[in-house]
Amino acid sequence: MIETIGLESVPKDQQNTPWYRFAIIQIAIAANAGNFLVPALAVLEGGLSFWAGIISTCIGALLGFLFVSYLSLPGARLGIPAQYAIRTMLGVQGARYLSSPIRSITSLYWFSVQTIGGTYVIQQLIIRISGKEIPFLLFSIPLSILMVVLAIIGFDAVKKATSYFLPLLLIGEGTIIYLYFTTNDMQGSWLTLANSSTSISWPSFFFFASLAFVQYVSGVSASADMTRYAKTPTHGFWGLLVGNGIGFFITAFIGCASAFLYQDINPYVSSSEQTQSPIFIAIITLTAIISMVSINISNAYTGGYSLLNTFSRLTRVQSAVLFGTVGVILSGFPDLVNEAESYISLLGGLIIPISAVITSDYLIVKRIYLNEQALAQLTKTSSINPWAMFHIIFGGILYFLLPDAWSPGFITFIIVAFLYPLIMKGKTWGA
Repeated sequence: MIETIGLESVPKDQQNTPWYRFAIIQIAIAANAGNFLVPALAVLEGGLSFWAGIISTCIGALLGFLFVSYLSLPGARLGIPAQYAIRTMLGVQGARYLSSPIRSITSLYWFSVQTIGGTYVIQQLIIRISGKEIPFLLFSIPLSILMVVLAIIGFDAVKKATSYFLPLLLIGEGTIIYLYFTTNDMQGSWLTLANSSTSISWPSFFFFASLAFVQYVSGVSASADMTRYAKTPTHGFWGLLVGNGIGFFITAFIGCASAFLYQDINPYVSSSEQTQSPIFIAIITLTAIISMVSINISNAYTGGYSLLNTFSRLTRVQSAVLFGTVGVILSGFPDLVNEAESYISLLGGLIIPISAVITSDYLIVKRIYLNEQALAQLTKTSSINPWAMFHIIFGGILYFLLPDAWSPGFITFIIVAFLYPLIMKGKTWGA
């Protein structure tokens, strides 16, 4: 049955999803080629040991996940999607024409990047198995269509797909770890990791913790899309936090192991190179496919709601179809997506201050509760929070002025999240 509920509240009788279902979803979408990157770079470029890389990135990610769980509460309490709830923080104009378009564009970009990157990995693994190179479009287009169709069907499809996928993913991830720790060469053994240096470069430790935080805290603008179906707010909150925490630990463990043992940022590639067994290579290939499908179902599902918040006259299905159509087309043009990378990075200068504003607004200004005055903003079509817009612009300028070595995303988030509640004390908007 196709989900048709759009921006309106989910009926109470459909808010019945327990916490472990959310945990399953988050664990299933955690380990993928994009998410391995920061833990692997913490070892390769940050010079951190295996365990230091894991601990560093887990600390940063868990802090981000904590905020993500808190911002899921409006969805669980009111049954509304994330970008619609953000209208109470930025105003209708701010949410429809700033945060939602940015979320839609970045979701489209990452949908395409995950599909393209996953297809390249699958191509290489199939060459290992068969010796034949399969045309790129033969994989990218059907896979992207499959992911879009599941997202169009809706939340039930996301729940069922990830429930089926998780056991297969765990088998695949277990296979990768098995290959790492049973490889007979001098470098690839558990003993190498166990005896790795315990000394820590604290600047690198905090830098990569901050990168992990920045990567995941942007989820505050989408987490309520899932938890609007939660049995209770507590189920939604803890389901996301537990699932994200477990999923990221697995991701960081595998990513850091790949980097430390084999100096490779992609565990699917590094693990497949440790074996000639067609069975093991096939398992790794299947794991790469399933991980890509899992994360992109989530990208397409939440991206469709962001688009719906901007184009409110569409139905949920229409917005999902529109998002999916563009996503499928982009997935067939890797060169176009690669050229868009610099433009997407510019949007990062707005994503971080937007995340800081909505986090501090909900947690500090609104004290984790949307009162009647706040809810009245949902339908005031001309409303805008000028103080939020000022801090977003200020944060964007600060983000681009700070040198990369200072982790500009993290510093920008902290400064904006600190200043915004101070400025908002005693002020109102949208009256």
